[in-house]
Amino acid sequence: MKIREIMAIAPVIPVLTVESLDHAAPLARALVAGGLRVLEVTLRTEVALEAIRAMRKARAAAVGAQFGVTPGLTPELIAAARQTAFPLLPGIMSPTELTAARLAGFDALKFFPAEPAGGVSMLSAFAGPFSDVLFCPTGGITRESAPRYLQLPNVACVGGSWVTPAAAIRNGSWAHIEELARDAATLGRRAA
Repeated sequence: MKIREIMAIAPVIPVLTVESLDHAAPLARALVAGGLRVLEVTLRTEVALEAIRAMRKARAAAVGAQFGVTPGLTPELIAAARQTAFPLLPGIMSPTELTAARLAGFDALKFFPAEPAGGVSMLSAFAGPFSDVLFCPTGGITRESAPRYLQLPNVACVGGSWVTPAAAIRNGSWAHIEELARDAATLGRRAA
C-alpha cells in the first residue's frame, strides 16, 4: 500500500506508547474492534519493537500495510526511503521542511507537533502553495480539536493519543479503549 492509502483507512491514527508487552495484543484488539486499523507505535520504550510484533500477531487476519512514521525528515531518511518500497510518512513543521520534503518526492506528510506549530491555521496556510500535499497532523490534537483538522482539504487523518489514555492501558480497560476508538472512527472527514 502507498502511504496515502494508509492515511485514508481511518480518520484517526492512535499514537501509542506501549510500556508493557502484556498490553500490546489486547490494546491492538480493542483499537481494531473500535474501527481504528492503522496504529502508530512510538519507539519510546524498550518494548516498542516487540509490541509491534505482538500487535501484528494478534491482528493476523487483519494485518494490512506496514509503514513508518517519523517526527522529522533527514537526508539519511530520504536516502533510505529511496532504497525501499516501505511506505514512509515523514514529519515536517515549517514551510522550509515542507519544501525539502516535496523536493525529495514526498506528498504525504506528518505535521508535527501540530498544535505548537500553528495547528489548523498553519495547515490552512500550507494549502495554497502546497495544494498537492496531504497531511496527518499529530501533537496536541484532542477529541475536541480533531474535527477542525479533519475538515481541512489537505488533511487525510489525524494522529492522537487521547484514544489510548495511559491509565486505561495500565488498568487493562480494553472496553473503554474500544469505545474511544469507536468514537474516533466516526469523526467527520471532509467531503471527498
